[in-house]
Parts: sequence; C-alpha cells; structure tokens
Amino acid sequence: MNKNSIDMVNGPLLKNIFIFCFPLMAMNLLQMLFNAADTIVVGKFAGQEALAAVGATGSLIFLFNSLFQGLSVGTNVVIANAIGAGDHKRITKSVSSSIVMGIVGGIILAFLGLFASRFMLELMSTPGDIIDQSTIYMKIILCGSIFMVVYNFGSAILRSKGDTKRPLYFLCISGIINVLLNLLFVIVFHLDVVGVAAATIISQAIGCLMLLYTLIHENDATRVDLRKLCLDFDVVKETMRIGIPAGLQGMAFSLSNVVIQSSINSFDSSIIVAGNSAAANVENFTYIGMMAFAQATITFTSQNVGAKRKDNVKKIMWYTMVLDLSSSFIAGVLVWYFGDFLLGLYNDNPMVIANGKIRLFYVCVFLFLNGAMDIYINSMRGMGRSSLPTVSMVIGVCGVRLLWLWFVFPQFRTLDMIYICYPISWLVTTVFEAVLWIDTHKKLMNE
Repeated sequence: MNKNSIDMVNGPLLKNIFIFCFPLMAMNLLQMLFNAADTIVVGKFAGQEALAAVGATGSLIFLFNSLFQGLSVGTNVVIANAIGAGDHKRITKSVSSSIVMGIVGGIILAFLGLFASRFMLELMSTPGDIIDQSTIYMKIILCGSIFMVVYNFGSAILRSKGDTKRPLYFLCISGIINVLLNLLFVIVFHLDVVGVAAATIISQAIGCLMLLYTLIHENDATRVDLRKLCLDFDVVKETMRIGIPAGLQGMAFSLSNVVIQSSINSFDSSIIVAGNSAAANVENFTYIGMMAFAQATITFTSQNVGAKRKDNVKKIMWYTMVLDLSSSFIAGVLVWYFGDFLLGLYNDNPMVIANGKIRLFYVCVFLFLNGAMDIYINSMRGMGRSSLPTVSMVIGVCGVRLLWLWFVFPQFRTLDMIYICYPISWLVTTVFEAVLWIDTHKKLMNE
C-alpha cells in the first residue's frame, strides 16, 4: 500500500475516518480562508458594488460546475471500489478516463462562460449597476475553469485511496499565491473584479499542475501516463452512472439557489446583494467538517463494498453521521453568534451587516439538517446507488424551494421569507433520504 494511503477496509474504522478527514478539514478551512480573503479584499478595497458583482455570480458558476463536480464523485466511487476489489487494470483505466473527462469538461465550461454569462445574469435580474462587472468576472472564471475541473478529478483519484494530505499541500501553496496576487492586482494595480478573477485562475493553474506532476510520478496503479490518456467506455459508463445523477443533483440544487439569488436581486438593492454575498462567504466556514465527513462516507463505503465488507457500511454511516451533525451544529451556532463581527470583516456598512445576519440565522443554525441529508446521500452513492438519492434531492430541496419562492414569498416579500426555505427543504429531504437509505442498505445486505 502507498505510504499516503489508508486501509479503509481492515483497519480501525473510526480512527481511519479521523485520519482521512483531518487533512480534508484543514483543506476546507484553508479554502474558506482563501476565498474569504478574496472577498474581503474586494469588499474593502474595490467597494460595495464590486463585492456585490462577485457575489452575484456565485450560484451561476456553481451551477455550471456542478455536473463535472458530480462526475468527479463518480470517479471517486469507481476507483475506490476497484481499489477495494484489488482490480489494478480497472484502476489504471479509470484514472486515465478521469483526466480526459476533466479536460473535456473544462473546455465545455469555457464555451459556456464566453457565450452564456451575460444572458444568464440578465435572467437572474442582476442589478444594472453591477451586471457589467459580474459578466467580466464570470467570463474569466469559466474560461479558466479547466484547471479547477482537472484538479477536482485528480483530487478524487488521490482521495479514492485515502490520500487527503497531498491535496492539502497543493491547496496551501496555490491559496497563498491567490491571496498575494489578489493584494497585488486589486490594491496596487486597481484591477478590481478582473484582478480577483485573474488571481483565482493563476492560482488554480498552479495547483492543477502540482497535482498532475504528483499523479504522473505515482508508483502504483493510480499513476497517470500522459502519452496513454484515453477514454475507456466501460469506465466512463460506470462513472456517469454514479456521477451524472450526482451532478444533476448539484445542478438542481444550485438552480434553486439561482432562483433564490434572483429573488434577492428582485429587491434591486446592491446593499442586500452585498449582505447576501458576505453572509454566503461567512457561512462557508460551517461546512468545513460537514464536507470532510461526507467525503469520508462515500470513499470508505465504496472501498468496503468493493472488498465485500458489507458489514462495515452501516458502521461507517453512523460514525460519520454523528461526527457530521456535531461539527455542523457547533460551527453553525458559533458563526451565527459572532456574525456581526465576521460580516464586518467584509464590509463596514451596518445595513450590509444587518441583511447578512438574517441569512446566517436561517442557514447556519439549521445546517445540521443539511449534514444529515448529505451523509445518507453519500452512503447510498458509496453503495453504488445514485439515481434515487438524486430524485429525492430534486423533489425535496428544489421542489420545496421553488414552490416556496413562487407561491409564498410573493405574499410576504421579506428576506426572512426567502431564507427560511433552506431549513424547510433540508428537513423534508432528510426524511426522504433516511427512508431510501434503509431500503438501499437492506437490498445491499441481501445481494
């Protein structure tokens, strides 16, 4: 076994989950800090409108990226399953196919960025005083997204064998470069949103190249040979079977967020948009543990299913569920409690802070519901079931949010009535996912 890998099948589960998750939590924390630094630099040195312009693109960029992020989840499951089964030939084919899919995905996103950015922002009723800056920012980010997409696929390859340390090192280096370039481009050269976007792309390119260099020099079946890159259609089919539902779920999830952003934009106030943008960045810190334990769920489950250790699947789910709920609840309450101070780091305007605090209450305090939902979904994906969780997510999250925003919000046009749809949709979906998980686990044990 590679020295950077973890024995997810035979070793002590709880201990190895912690070993797997600590680098991921550190990586998530650093990612949030670097993103926060970006937004703080924009808010403090480029102004309220620039902050709103960057924030207004977040849900759209996430929407465009979601499908390929889902495919990287498919890569994680397929390779982890092959590692558990000891199928080295399938691992090699899966790794090669993953890198090719990442390159193709980045090219597709670049075309979307060039030709669809302004149209989509107009559909979202982006305020007229920020739409030009938002369009420029979105085009630059999507045109350079090939580095991010390939990095995500490469990280999934390393994560599938339990290696979460080296992606952390790459993130540290690229994140520091990102912050330094932000300070240079925005404060010294006064490039505002263009500077922030350019800094992001350059730092992502550096991280991507470091990760590719690592994969090229691996000494096991996950090694990448650039001369032999090709698509294996059996692997692609299996990756898409898991990944496309995960990607569509992410797209549907982000589509509902686009509608939420449009509802926020309907107030036609850059102050409200800036408050929402600052709060969205602050609340990201509450996802640090939740995201790590969700990743552990899918990777550990995939390897154990591949190794025919079905008895471990339920244990993995309960371990990660307790850890996920604990971390998300504690982090959510703390972020909300210190919300005034945290939001003040992004913008000094009391009205921006007051509007951001409304979002923090509804999203952060009830975030543990989202955590439970994610554990059930990722456990089922690890068991090789992806379609039903996606249908449940679309009905529970997107359906509830869209119905709420179309029928309830117009009757009570306040920010509270927008944000309350988050915890309501999480609660409904968690109940759906729990029922599906029980049925999926029963079928797995009977196979």
